[in-house]
Order: sequence, then C-alpha cells, then structure tokens
Amino acid sequence: MTQYETAFLISPNLEEEAIEKVISQMAEVVKKKGKLINEDRWGKKKLAYPIQKFEEAFYVFFLYEADPAVPFELERQFKQTEAILRYLTIKKETKEKEVPEEEKSLPASEEKPTEGEDVGGDIEEEAVEKKKKDEEADEKEEAVEKEEKVDEEVSLPEEKEKEED
Repeated sequence: MTQYETAFLISPNLEEEAIEKVISQMAEVVKKKGKLINEDRWGKKKLAYPIQKFEEAFYVFFLYEADPAVPFELERQFKQTEAILRYLTIKKETKEKEVPEEEKSLPASEEKPTEGEDVGGDIEEEAVEKKKKDEEADEKEEAVEKEEKVDEEVSLPEEKEKEED
C-alpha cells in the first residue's frame, strides 16, 4: 500500500455538526479500502487569498495508506460536496537509502573505501611516481633555460665586436 496525504478546505459558513459530518464521510471513504494513520484538524484559518468569496476556511488533513483507487474516490467525493472549497492529495515518498549507480555495480571485494579508511600503498606509490616525474620535468626545463643563457652570453661578445667596427 502507498502512503498519501490529503488536505481539504471546508466552507466556514457550515455549523459544527455539518463540518463533522463532512469529515466523517471522507474518513469513511479512506477506511473502507485503506488505513487512516492520522487525522489533523487545524480549524478555521485565514486564507491567503479569497476562494469562492470566502476569506477563511476549515482546514483538515488526512494521512493514510491505501490503494491508488482511494485518492480517486476521495476526489470524486470532494467534487460532489459543495462544502469543499479546495483539496489536494500527494503521494508520500518512502525514504529508502538511495545508492549511486556506480556503487551498485561494484562487487563487495571492489567497494570504495570510506573516508579515513586505510586504502593501501597503491595510491601512495602513484603519488610518489607522479611527484618524481614532475621533478624530472622541472629539472629538464631548468637545464634548457641554462643552455639558452649560455648561448646568449657567448653571442654577446661577438655582437660587441660587430658594434665596435
């Protein structure tokens, strides 16, 4: 069975007995084919905007488990009852722990380590190798720069002689 929450607003000009009758009719619809978990009556509250020229309404909330046919039956009942100003039914999501796709496909032996868990020497070795390669590349660049400086110094005396002539 799926969990649903239904909110509906009842016209404020009804008497208490009439409001009770409407609420009990709607609760019976749920109880016939489902399980009413919680019935919450907020009472008369001011509306954010007028609905059918009413400034306030009687708020009622049902939380229930039922087959998908029950919300449709409730909706049908709401449409037939003139005292219902508005209604809304939502399907409640079940909160299951979602696992990313990549973790679902990994066998237990290849699971990713959690933070702070010892991951072995493979990663450390890769980091050391990368650091060595970076240092070697830096040394090569420095050697090329030194050669360029030496070439400049050698060419400088020749240029001075040409300028003197």
